Amino acid sequence: MKYGIVIFPSKKVQDLANSYRKRYDPHYALIPPHVTLKSLEASEGQMKEVTDTLEEIAKNHKGFKMNIKKVSSFQPVNNVIYLKIEPTDELASLHQEINNKIIGEKPEYAFVPHITIGQKLSNDEHSDVYGSLRMLNVEHEESIDRFHLLYQLENGSWSVYETFRLGKEL
Repeated sequence: MKYGIVIFPSKKVQDLANSYRKRYDPHYALIPPHVTLKSLEASEGQMKEVTDTLEEIAKNHKGFKMNIKKVSSFQPVNNVIYLKIEPTDELASLHQEINNKIIGEKPEYAFVPHITIGQKLSNDEHSDVYGSLRMLNVEHEESIDRFHLLYQLENGSWSVYETFRLGKEL
């Protein structure tokens, strides 16, 4: 079964992201806007160990501020447009510990914290959409105090398996 470990931003950020995702992201209906910390495949039998490990990781990390500063793109690697999250030591440390301690493959790319707002676009479409969206003035800061373990349903949509509160309050 497929699982993902993610951070969901506030409703305000989700509404902003969804205003673009409904047009430019074919996964719009399958999962809310999120920051992916890790993807993994595991059997139901492995999930007790995974959730126990995530519980320990959550206790080791305190809440942190997440800042979104602009719209960016992964082009030329792929035609993904996203809300760029300013890297912080806290977020990088959480990502690193999850990826070091949870079963599964190592990430394909270096960790660039982001919230996807457009993907699977043709080159022309990407160029047009990114050309207009990168002019947006996006300035947002919020507090993050939890992350979530999701699982993928047969229809391709994602649902929360468990939520983990970060141990040390902001």
